[in-house]
Formats: sequence, C-alpha cells, structure tokens
Amino acid sequence: MADSIIQETAVALRDDWDLQLPDTLSEEAILQLLADRIVTIIERGSETFFQLMYRLDISEKKLNAVLQEEDVPMKIARLIYDRQLQKIVSRHENRMQQQNDDPELKW
Repeated sequence: MADSIIQETAVALRDDWDLQLPDTLSEEAILQLLADRIVTIIERGSETFFQLMYRLDISEKKLNAVLQEEDVPMKIARLIYDRQLQKIVSRHENRMQQQNDDPELKW
C-alpha cells in the first residue's frame, strides 16, 4: 500500500503543479521537480505563491520557519509533498473506516 500512496501522491502533485514526472518515481526526484516549480512560481510573484500555500493548507508557522532557512525551495517542496501525502493517507483511512462501518447504519 505504501507504493500506491506514493504513486497517488506523485499523480496529485503532477496534476496540481504541472510536473513532468519521470517514468521511475523516487521521492527525491519528485521533490526536486517540485522545488524547481516553486522557484518559477515565486519568481512570478509572491502573492500567487502564498495563495497556493493557503489553498494547500500549509501551516503559516511552518512556512515562515522554512523561509528563514537555507535551501528554501526544497524545504517548501517537502512541506507540500508531506501535506499531499497526509491528505491521501487520510482519504485511505476514511475509505477503510467507511467499509468497516455497520452496514445497517448506512442510509
């Protein structure tokens, strides 16, 4: 299941961030592509970037902390990747919970 979650995360990031993913997916490759895309977005204007962070529900506290460090694009990519991964894991858990619910209680 871990591979399928990583695969789902990669597909979601590809779709949301218009990434050209390689045939062989690795977390490092995805993060690098995402970091490159972040640089492009930030160069266009910070307002667009911050709107995207808000839409993705990236913690402002975490984002501000990362902005004070080195290698900012890669660390932002990590925040985005982890948030997307968290959403997908949560969806899987909710599906499993719904399958385990008492069928007599469903409408």
